[in-house]
This record gives sequence, C-alpha cells and structure tokens, in this order.
Amino acid sequence: MAAPTFDLQSHSTWSDGTLRPAEVVRLAREAGVELLALTDHDTVDGVDEALAAAEREGLRLVPATELSALDGDREDLHVLGYGIDHRDPALRTALHRWREDRAARGVRMAAAMAELGWAVELPDRGDKPLGRPHLAQAIFDHPDNRMRLQCEGLVNFSQLLEAYLVPGRPGYRRRSVPDVTEAIAVVHAAGGVAVWAHPFWDLAADADVLEAIDRFSALGLDGVEAFYITHTEHQTRLVARRCTQLGLLRTGSADFHGPDHVRFNRFRAFSLYGCGPALGPIA
Repeated sequence: MAAPTFDLQSHSTWSDGTLRPAEVVRLAREAGVELLALTDHDTVDGVDEALAAAEREGLRLVPATELSALDGDREDLHVLGYGIDHRDPALRTALHRWREDRAARGVRMAAAMAELGWAVELPDRGDKPLGRPHLAQAIFDHPDNRMRLQCEGLVNFSQLLEAYLVPGRPGYRRRSVPDVTEAIAVVHAAGGVAVWAHPFWDLAADADVLEAIDRFSALGLDGVEAFYITHTEHQTRLVARRCTQLGLLRTGSADFHGPDHVRFNRFRAFSLYGCGPALGPIA
C-alpha cells in the first residue's frame, strides 16, 4: 500500500511556530497533506486543538512532540515522539520538567547576551516552552539594538540566532536534561515511537551521522527523519539506506513553522529522491 502524503513535523504558537494549531492543520490540508504531525517542542498542549481541526479538515493527525536532548558533548539533538498518548500523566510531568529546564537555560542565555552588550527583555511565555527563537526575536525587536543589528548586518532574528545562540556561539548555554536515552524511554512509555529528527541539521559528517544512527538504534530508537527540507540527495540516500539495513522507520518533513519563516515556510518542501518511506505505526 502506498504511503499517504505526509509531513511529519510542524510547529504552532505552543512552541516556536507563528500560527495556532488549527491554522497549521488548515494550511497542511490546503497543501495536500493527508498525514500530519504537530510536533511542538517539549509540549503536547496544542494536540487536542489540532486533532479537532484535523477532523474538521478531513486529514489524519498523529499526536506527537519534539524533544530536545543531549548526547554527551553534542547538544540539542531532537527526538520526535509519534503516536504518543498525549494525555499520559507521566509524559506530561516529564515535559513540564523539561520546559522548566528550557526556561532556566533561556535565562542564562539572556544574561550572556546582556554581558555581550545587547539590550534584553526576556519574553514571558508562561508554561509554554521558551526557545532560542523567542529570545532572538525579543532581542531583534528591542529598539536599543537597532544600530548594532545594522552594523553587524543581521537583518532578521534567524540570523541573530545563528550568530549568537547556537552551540559554539558566545550567547549559547546548554540544557541539562534529558539525554537521548531518557527521551526515547519517555516516548516509549507513552506508547509512541521515537524518531531522530533532521540528522544532518545536528551533525555534518556522514560518518558521524551513521555512527549516531547505529548507537541510537541500540538504545531503542525506532526511526530517523531521512527526508528533510535541507537534506541533499546524498544525505537522504545515506540515511535511508542505513535505516533499511537496521530495520528503522524512515520519516520526513518540511518542518513547517509558519508562512513567513525564512526557511520553514511551506508544507511538503522535501524530496524522497526515489527512496521509499517506512512509516510503520505512524501511518
């Protein structure tokens, strides 16, 4: 049976997207998506709204989330959890704890940016995840930073984020929990399957990606996002081939964040490059 037209990563205002979950679902349906996942970072609070919208729009939505995880010295690898029981108390407790850690990291990064001379007013997100895009947007929008932004040639908040708030940059501070093993375990305990998101977004070298796939598979990982908007044909085929060898799921997404996002602004903007997906229980 052919796989449905799928796009298995998208974000709403519950994390770092710009649209409500219902609007995300509506645009996905207009783009021809038949199987969608709302994967807000460290939260499932938008899933019920998305499920109701999916029923109205006539597409299938998989309850999901995207977990930021540590892997030794490597920081911020993302583990997608699909088919989870999004009302599971243990899952919600873990997500709340991880959002608190994310918020504390945001405070440390705001302090670091202030030490670097930027005017910073940390946005109040309540219990919603506080991510680096929110901090970057707040700094970019602050009027006292306008001249410095012009001098450094930073024309949008994404460029500011990449210049200051990614690993190795001066404003970045790492999280403390969870690691990849814990993220996989929490997804499994909630009845879901765990998939490593956008491997070549996190790592650059072919050998490093393959080594990580092998190691994560041994930890219980169920699949890898082989098909991704920034993956080249070589990268896609490399990941798909290793997943086939290990019996792992092969998923994909355009990582939709909103129609005005610099990069992640439309559904289905990824290629299979002739490789077949393997969605397993997700489909």
